[in-house]
Amino acid sequence: MMKLIFSALVLVMAMNMQAQTDKKYFKTLQSQRVESSDLVEWTQVGPGMAGYCEEFWCHPTDANVMFMSPDMYNSYGTWDNGESWQTIKDVDGTGMNMRRVQSITFSHQDANFGLAIDVRGTLYKTTDQGKRWKPTLFKGSGKYCELAVDPNNDNNWYMGAGDFWNVKANHRTQASLNDPAQGYFYKYASYGHIYKSTNKGKSWKKVTKGLPETLDVAKIIVDPSDSKRVIMAANSGIYLSNDAGNSWKLGGQGLPNNSPRALTSYYDKENNEFVLYAVDQTSFTPEGKTITSEGGIYKSTDHGKSWVNISGNLAVNMNKMTSYGARMKYFRSVAHWLGLKNDKEAKTKYPELPEKVYSVYNRIVVNPLNKDEIYISHNTKHDKAFLPGDVWKTSDGGKTWIATARTGRYWSKGKDNAYWESRNNPTVPNTKYAHLQHEQDNREETFGNRFMEINSQGEVFICLEQQIMRSENHGESWEQIDDYETSAGTHHWVGRGGSNLPGRFILTETGDKNKYLFCSGEHGLWQSAPLGDYKDKKAVALKQIEGQVNHKGATSIASVAVHPNDPNTIYMIMFRQDHRGAFRRSTDGGKTWENLSVPLEHDSNYSMQHIFQHSLTIDPQNPNNIYFVVIKNPIAEVSGHRLPKGFSKFGVMKSNDGGYTWSPENTGMPANVCIRRIKMHPTNSSILYAASNQSLNGNTGGLYMSKNKAASWEKVKIPAQIKAVNDVFIDKTTHDIFISCGTSEGTFEEGGVWRSKNEGKSWEKVFDMPYVWQTEVSPINPDIITVSVPLQHERKGATTFNCGAYLSLDGGKTWNKINNNLGQPNQVVDLKPDPYREDVFWCALKGSGWAIGYIKGSKKGWSQK
Repeated sequence: MMKLIFSALVLVMAMNMQAQTDKKYFKTLQSQRVESSDLVEWTQVGPGMAGYCEEFWCHPTDANVMFMSPDMYNSYGTWDNGESWQTIKDVDGTGMNMRRVQSITFSHQDANFGLAIDVRGTLYKTTDQGKRWKPTLFKGSGKYCELAVDPNNDNNWYMGAGDFWNVKANHRTQASLNDPAQGYFYKYASYGHIYKSTNKGKSWKKVTKGLPETLDVAKIIVDPSDSKRVIMAANSGIYLSNDAGNSWKLGGQGLPNNSPRALTSYYDKENNEFVLYAVDQTSFTPEGKTITSEGGIYKSTDHGKSWVNISGNLAVNMNKMTSYGARMKYFRSVAHWLGLKNDKEAKTKYPELPEKVYSVYNRIVVNPLNKDEIYISHNTKHDKAFLPGDVWKTSDGGKTWIATARTGRYWSKGKDNAYWESRNNPTVPNTKYAHLQHEQDNREETFGNRFMEINSQGEVFICLEQQIMRSENHGESWEQIDDYETSAGTHHWVGRGGSNLPGRFILTETGDKNKYLFCSGEHGLWQSAPLGDYKDKKAVALKQIEGQVNHKGATSIASVAVHPNDPNTIYMIMFRQDHRGAFRRSTDGGKTWENLSVPLEHDSNYSMQHIFQHSLTIDPQNPNNIYFVVIKNPIAEVSGHRLPKGFSKFGVMKSNDGGYTWSPENTGMPANVCIRRIKMHPTNSSILYAASNQSLNGNTGGLYMSKNKAASWEKVKIPAQIKAVNDVFIDKTTHDIFISCGTSEGTFEEGGVWRSKNEGKSWEKVFDMPYVWQTEVSPINPDIITVSVPLQHERKGATTFNCGAYLSLDGGKTWNKINNNLGQPNQVVDLKPDPYREDVFWCALKGSGWAIGYIKGSKKGWSQK
């Protein structure tokens, strides 16, 4: 019955879409944009954030509306107070828009109207509360990091130049404090000015009067009690304007360093009370064998003219810190500030720990309903901070401060409890994570807070490690808002839609219809899990079976395979971080793991160096024969060309003894050939095909075939115009061969998807695009074909239009673009039909995790087979 219904759907869709989806149509794609059909509805699978988020915004008048722009080039919005998140990127665009958004701001008079600026200096406008964004005519000459609106008049907008919030690179020093020109300057950013608009961003005037050429803007605040007064925090001080931003004077009276790290404000309209709060950069000064510090937290009640210290008891006694990590980070911070070689030199010169010292704080917010409730935070991982407690808080206007976000063993072990209790500081950990909980419980606070925002109701949002946390009770506790647990204690997670996880390969054929495996970067290996009583039956729950759930587990998984006779025996290979280069096995369904061998041993940087691998394949007739490929020219892999120096084991790797020993098997291939994917024939395991995507030593890429289990290879004749073969696939039903071709700078003629129905003797093009990464065919219906199209080079490629996911329901005669809710159409790294259902599809995105797609009208969830 299902087949009949689906066949009818195919016929209707083919008739409706024929006019704009036949093969000839794709020849016009250089200049035309194709909108995605609603044929497939995509929903996120598995964990939410699972990655770093440094940018987050709360709508100023609607607490239900928030936005985030994590570091994997995706951006999301929520309109239900974080219950669910959707992409705000153009799903039919290039994928480059609204990535790493720098600022989002909304009108206080019209909740639907807002502006945003991204890392490329493109300004966007929304008129529907941020659900859709359109680029404006403004195009900056570089990066801009701040937008502000007059709270009394949404005609008036301000934009600040610079790259102030680049916390991984923008660190102050004693030298830069004395001379801002010696500070950090990002070559793709603009500096030295602001822009002002008086017509809602339609046009802008550049303002430089009173501003230094090195100006790097952190925050702009328009005084709600008088719109002519504008206050700005920048790298070189607090600046004040009394003429609505047309001219500026340096302020900062009372700030010891006048080097603001963050600025925020409180306004009580009823009493017309306006208060500014600032974090002044912590500076360190030698005093004999120890160090003194200045900086801290300040407030202004006269519109920014003068500032008073409200740091209270914020300084701590480092002699009471027994944490080795905290002490060494203190010496690291001192060394950086004073320009010393390293923490060891600082410890040698200034061995006596100070009794009062400030950490390096860089964020501040105030409760809009209570001026005395102020939060500050520091980033111990990236910003030279060093104290426990990622967020600190005062409830009495700055007289006393406590560490209000507490995680990990420093607090749970209670070594310094007596000291913290003497400060009336709680000591019990109070942060609740999703799948990261086990690792966070067993670490000290070395990950650092990334951002801090507060909404109109006084709820505070931060990012600890790789999860977004919210406090709804004034900092008493913090809980992640990225995932739902299907029921308490199951560790089965359903994402809310805002994934920042590096999605990799998905294995859907494991010998168990209910067990699919999902590879990720940085977050290990995941397995599908029962939903239980979870209300949304179309959701897919996952549980982590390797990674943070295991101490020093493998976190960046390149490929995975399952033993053909035992679904509980799982093999994996890693491309970076822990166990990189190893071949890893579990014989108990992922509960425990062991390294069988290290076929790609190398000595390189733990995090930054990558060995790109794929196509882990096991011979079903002789499971001792195992294969994978090592990729010299990675195109869909994470972080591009970061191969270890001197590494040379590329091509096909094979083991004859179940993975204990390995050897390269490239006989018959050109020297230094780049093999990106291999595919074993579905009925004859002696035959393998290898896709080569790189021109090396004068040889173009191509397709290779082995008839003897990779002992030797011969080149398959394919159309002469093809210069790179990125993927090879064999239809299990028809045994047709599909090759995905093209390059980032190539032509339409050399790209596309080609099919051979006669074992490679002749070829026909079934999909016409200049660059294709992957093609797969449903194992239960050969008419169902999926294709992944990446973005070509924006200046040198044949087209920048219409990248993303494509689907044919009639064997390649007609095609449907199916990008809806896929916020990274340019980075679809895995795309395939479900092996058991004709109405289900799976997708992995380079920076947005995984997704499941249902044919429109599907009634049953995936687990309801």
